[in-house]
Amino acid sequence: MNTTCPYCGVGCGVSVRADGAVTGDASHPANLGRLCVKGAALGETLHASGRLLWAQVDGERVSLDAALESAAVRLRAIIDRHGPEAVAIYASGQLLTEDYYVANKLMKGYLGAANIDTNSRLCMASAVVGYKRAFGADAVPCCYEDFAEADLVVLAGSNAAWTHPVAYQRLVQAKQQRPAMRVVVIDPRRTASVDLADLHLPLRPGSDGALFSGLLNWLAQHDAIDSEMLPHLNGVAETLEAARPWTLARAADACALDRDQLAQFYQLFTGSDRVLTLWCMGINQSASGSDHNNAILNAHLLSGKLGRAGCGPFSLTGQPNAMGGREVGGLANQLAAHMGFSDAECDRLQRFWGSPTVARRPGLTAVALFEAVARGEVKAVWILGTNPAVSMPEGNRVAQALAACPLVIVSDVMAHTDTTAFADILLPALGWGEKNGTVTNSERRISRQRAFAPPPGEAKPDWWLLAQVAQRLGFGDAFGWQHPAEIFREHAALSGFENQGQRAFDISGLAQLSNEAWDRLKPVQWPVNARFPQGCARLFGDRRFFHADGKARLLPCAAPLDDPTSEAYPLLMNSGRIRDQWHTMTRTGNVPRLMQHIDEPFIALHPATARSRGLVSGELARVQSTHGWMIGRVRFDSGMRLNELFAPMHWNRQFALQSNVDALVTARCCPASGQPALKQTAVRIQPLRTGWQGWLWQREVAAPSGLRYWARAPQSGAQRLTLAGDGNASDWAQAQLATQGMQLQQAQGAAGEYRLLAWRAGELQLAFYAAPRLPLLDHELIAAAFRAPPADAAGRFALLAGRAAQGNSAGRIICSCFGVGETAIRQAVAQGCDSPAALGVALKCGTSCGSCLPELKLLLSTPATA
Repeated sequence: MNTTCPYCGVGCGVSVRADGAVTGDASHPANLGRLCVKGAALGETLHASGRLLWAQVDGERVSLDAALESAAVRLRAIIDRHGPEAVAIYASGQLLTEDYYVANKLMKGYLGAANIDTNSRLCMASAVVGYKRAFGADAVPCCYEDFAEADLVVLAGSNAAWTHPVAYQRLVQAKQQRPAMRVVVIDPRRTASVDLADLHLPLRPGSDGALFSGLLNWLAQHDAIDSEMLPHLNGVAETLEAARPWTLARAADACALDRDQLAQFYQLFTGSDRVLTLWCMGINQSASGSDHNNAILNAHLLSGKLGRAGCGPFSLTGQPNAMGGREVGGLANQLAAHMGFSDAECDRLQRFWGSPTVARRPGLTAVALFEAVARGEVKAVWILGTNPAVSMPEGNRVAQALAACPLVIVSDVMAHTDTTAFADILLPALGWGEKNGTVTNSERRISRQRAFAPPPGEAKPDWWLLAQVAQRLGFGDAFGWQHPAEIFREHAALSGFENQGQRAFDISGLAQLSNEAWDRLKPVQWPVNARFPQGCARLFGDRRFFHADGKARLLPCAAPLDDPTSEAYPLLMNSGRIRDQWHTMTRTGNVPRLMQHIDEPFIALHPATARSRGLVSGELARVQSTHGWMIGRVRFDSGMRLNELFAPMHWNRQFALQSNVDALVTARCCPASGQPALKQTAVRIQPLRTGWQGWLWQREVAAPSGLRYWARAPQSGAQRLTLAGDGNASDWAQAQLATQGMQLQQAQGAAGEYRLLAWRAGELQLAFYAAPRLPLLDHELIAAAFRAPPADAAGRFALLAGRAAQGNSAGRIICSCFGVGETAIRQAVAQGCDSPAALGVALKCGTSCGSCLPELKLLLSTPATA
């Protein structure tokens, strides 16, 4: 069975064998058979543990029919009393296009309000604004084949090596095949992606607009304007005038960059015929994110570097179907099929749907939506496939708003998330491998996501749940689909309805697909219509754009320095993703293999910054903003700028006690896009002083109590928790650990060390090790004891010590694909392996997804004693 991966926007094809084994689909053009470690571990997410299998109303299990009826009755009561504006839907880029379409049609076309937004607002909204302002359409003009054709690739605000690993490996391969290709990485941090770079520009966070405004001025001053492009552009004179003050010197100073290095980048851009700029959250997640996007687009338009092989402005999408959500109107400020809210477009949509009403003005975007919930203006919110109590800025306020909201409906695959805790009505949804539909990746490629696993419990597709509630609200005929292919055909037909080439998004060529043809649909890039019956890889080669006059627009861009720090909060926190986890960990956090590389919340900062604040590498620290605080383990990272720190955004209350990063983030948004500035939060940091730290292995998934800190990492056969508490560790263990009826094995040392094993019927139930500082243990030995207990007394005593008499720990896992740790890599290097390729031959590390290659190179260049 061929399907697609449900993680990032690369949109990789996946092949699933009958035995559940997952491999890359070699025929899919997005990945050509390659998968990252998250995609390769998809089979390990197909289990019933933690699944939401049955509907609940007010905390009680009910039939699915009763839950749907309750949802409809309660929604109708709120609409009748307060109007449709009191209702909202908050959706997800992990929904399928068919799910998204139904949600949008219900909210905007039948309830008549536009209060449907999506977590894609948090990642791609500024890119949408940028493309629409420049091109007249939300249309990414590039494709992945351009990676192999570019003379210069610019990675801006993107750690693609970790966030889009398969796309990044295509770049690696392209550079190997064409060594003359140059790569520039623009990022405040020295990330894994810098491993490929010929030039790294560690600019001041928030200064991207200054950098690209300087580039535009450089193009004008160095005769690098494409004269053949000028007749196809508006706004050139005023945009160049606005960019004129951004000299090389001023841009370098604003960005805190070396002038020669910045000039080198400008020269590379100017002198390269084919330039491909790739960007992601570092550009978008800013209070000036839309202008940052347009600053990039200005440079490509003025220099004519788009519409041809190997060049163009290419926004990398964060989620698997953020693009599909944009196509069907999943954002509150647009209608379906890339239409806006003009009277003509509203009338057109109402005619197509035959609906009694249609929203006539934009609705509430994500941050504004939850603020309206907090104020009591939105009294019912239906949350589909996302976890806003973790992912939204000012997360504590979002949680408080949901707790007070009269009606919270949540459709999800997992029973216990930070958001399902606030649900009045819980609806069990199908997950990956169980549902049928389509997704659109970063390069506009529509692919099928196919079901190969039976539905568990009473779980149903999101589109079906929405349609059932719509029918109960009295909109039956318009929501009477029996198959997702029917929804797709309606969506495709709408894209071509009264279009006449005016809208970029047009897949009307697929509107007549039979159910069987839809099921067999091969990956295809839109538009798919009479002009492009087989799809279209690149846009704007004809220099025809989608503004009314057919021209593109340059836009004067503000380039403010976005620095929210103060004397009280002097550090700047950047948040982002790590290599092996996805969003709020509801799926990936439960896969032991994906917890091997990084298994605990951390705070990365430059050693000098850390030491100036009394922080020690490997110890715990508390980070605080005006909105909240979090705890993580300190990591020294010389690739960080001074007085800045980085913390991953994944951890939540299911996996750690107090490590939700977005709870600290202020809800400052780009005024044009409504996208929050998740990358720049003013914070302060201090050491977390505790009486002891320790490790706890236990069979059951249960959160401990009475602690200052804990973080959970599932392992095969057990749950491992990192702990920190006050007082005496043995006292905590006696008071908090449920060991009644178990055989105990204990040891207490003079230096405050304490160790405890608890056995029942010869099986290890829990193992606890504590000391004033986090003890060093043989984790493999302890985890193995939960699968097969030691055979003799010597083995039990070694287990109590936490270290075998003659053991060799794997050390920190570097390659998650094959479970290769630092110890084995160091040994192989000592035995003569002098390159990543040699390590791959000896240990297989780096030979699958390639995400660990930057770390392998670092280990090869770093002495073992470092």
